[in-house]
Amino acid sequence: MHNRPESGGGRLDDAARAGWLYYVAGNTQDQIAAKLGISRQTAQRLVSLAVSERLIKVRVDHPIANCLELAERLRARFALDLVEVAPSDPASPSTTLGIAEAAAAEIERRLGSTEPIVMAIGTGRTLKAAIEQLPSMDCPRHKVVSLTGNISPDGSAAFYNVIFTMSDRVKARSFPMPLPVIASSPQEREMLLSQPMIQPTLELAARADVTFVGIGDLGPTAPLYEDGFITKAELKALQKAGGVAEIVGWAFDHEGRLIEGITNDRVSSAPIPSRESSLVVALAMGERKLPGIVAAMNRRLINGLITDERTAAAILAK
Repeated sequence: MHNRPESGGGRLDDAARAGWLYYVAGNTQDQIAAKLGISRQTAQRLVSLAVSERLIKVRVDHPIANCLELAERLRARFALDLVEVAPSDPASPSTTLGIAEAAAAEIERRLGSTEPIVMAIGTGRTLKAAIEQLPSMDCPRHKVVSLTGNISPDGSAAFYNVIFTMSDRVKARSFPMPLPVIASSPQEREMLLSQPMIQPTLELAARADVTFVGIGDLGPTAPLYEDGFITKAELKALQKAGGVAEIVGWAFDHEGRLIEGITNDRVSSAPIPSRESSLVVALAMGERKLPGIVAAMNRRLINGLITDERTAAAILAK
């Protein structure tokens, strides 16, 4: 147990980290003391300092030096246009904690624009957690468009499709994709996407100003498989073909190349919007997603990333 220096920017860094662990991650002061290697009294003082220095609102309002450094290194190495690195809770198994809050702040900032924008949204657990963090807003000037179908294989609404939740939260015009996530055949996919009611949504998605997506791994507990969109045999086929991850259903390999056939010729999602003319931000953290994150950045399937410091450090160590 030791006390860290309590002066200058380092003290505010520690206060911001302690405040994040307390208010966002839900740690007790005893747990904070153990994780930061300080006394309980020091942990208490740091949390109090975070409040008195106005570093805490709902989110930590002070950039932590290590997170900033990691973000700049990621930006430089992968030529990213936006990078946000949230603090990590070393003991938490969560795959959304921290980045959901950071993504919500970025989405809120974009929706605060006085100029009308088109925002495209993917699907998944992390995005759902982020949308649930958004405050109520009134954004009738903006358009929010879904990149993915919202119908599960059993005909029910896809649980992690967030377009309706987001529309209700921010009062923007929403454009859902009333399609199955993955069609039963390539022919069915072509027929569905050719419907007149779908074409305006696809065209709107193609000209999105900013896009937020998740990255799903293709390991044994792949979200596409766990949520019933693909079979075990299809998952194994994707793995055998070199698939490591997917973005809005589009499976790709460790170099970021889309897998030929298998499920990709039945995905009803819109293509990922252009990274040359818009910003495509992935929300992803955790060891299982590392290959997919790196592949997506190297192939420039994305040009923005919101992650946590543990994942950022692991990426840069490769």
